[in-house]
Amino acid sequence: MKKVLPILALIGVGGILASCHNNIEQTIEPLAVTDSVRHDSEDPAIWINKENPSKSLVLATDKHKDGALYVFDLEGKAIHKKTIKGLARPNNVDVGYGFPLNGNNVDIAVVTERLENRIRIFRLPDMTAIDNGGVPVFQGEEYNAPMGIAFYKRPSDGKMYVIVSRKQGPTDGTYLWQYLLEDSGNGYITAHKARAFGQWSGQQEIEAVAVDNELGYVYYSDECVGVRKYHADPETPDANRELSLFATKGFAEDHEGVAIWKTGETDGYIIVSDQAAGKLRLYPRNGKDLHEPHKHELVGIVQTGAKETDGIEAAAELVTEEYPSGLLVAMSDDKTYHYYSLKDIPDKQDKPRQSH
Repeated sequence: MKKVLPILALIGVGGILASCHNNIEQTIEPLAVTDSVRHDSEDPAIWINKENPSKSLVLATDKHKDGALYVFDLEGKAIHKKTIKGLARPNNVDVGYGFPLNGNNVDIAVVTERLENRIRIFRLPDMTAIDNGGVPVFQGEEYNAPMGIAFYKRPSDGKMYVIVSRKQGPTDGTYLWQYLLEDSGNGYITAHKARAFGQWSGQQEIEAVAVDNELGYVYYSDECVGVRKYHADPETPDANRELSLFATKGFAEDHEGVAIWKTGETDGYIIVSDQAAGKLRLYPRNGKDLHEPHKHELVGIVQTGAKETDGIEAAAELVTEEYPSGLLVAMSDDKTYHYYSLKDIPDKQDKPRQSH
């Protein structure tokens, strides 16, 4: 059921995002709350209908042994004919655009199915399975239960990859695996391992993964420690070298969801969910300055109406009457997902910097 709530007045000096030195927070309320999933809400993704943005979709996981990948409209209503049921603990989901399949470019959704040690791939917007029953991941590994997932589409040649994290993993710098997606030639998509990378502290787990396609970076939450940054292109020289570890202070407990909010070609924010505090923390997408592009310092804190937020997703490119500056979706621990307008989070960054 659609729940429309009033927008609260923004807290602070004119609702402005402030630096961490001033500790000014902002409160926003959702424009809509989705229908409830059956078991356990976890992670959302947004598919933008480029021909008719108002018909865009929100995909969201119901994490359970008898789980599902729900599909919602922009009012938060479940579209049952598109929802994929019978998934064995689907964890995280992401959306990719323009994969070449059978001579056509198709949009696709990928979701990790943890209890089956595989990923599932569906064509958008009809949600037809195009993976021949599923694609195994972390084969031959002791720790092979996938959790987080994110697309990377290489600008130079359009090749599409997925980066997958797992429930448990090694501390030798190979926690995440990256797969190249390919057309099987018979209507299905296959995946081949491109690299293993990613440091892990050994403390909690690595779940949330997000990719900045335009700048070419992948970010992931090392829970209880911070957010780690690497090159997204596996063929970049020294691709497995960690570029940054940030967001290490101020969190109540776990670092959870990560999303990229783009406000310009290189400007925008890396949004990180502070789950126990019910807050989102914002860091500059393009770093501190031209000389320190991998130094990401806290620039804003947003309090939402969602409970114990884990997965988040932002789409500034999705512009509708209700969401003139884009949509932010946040998981809420009451089996729902909340829709927020990015317009309600003022962008106070400086002019774009061309440095990447």
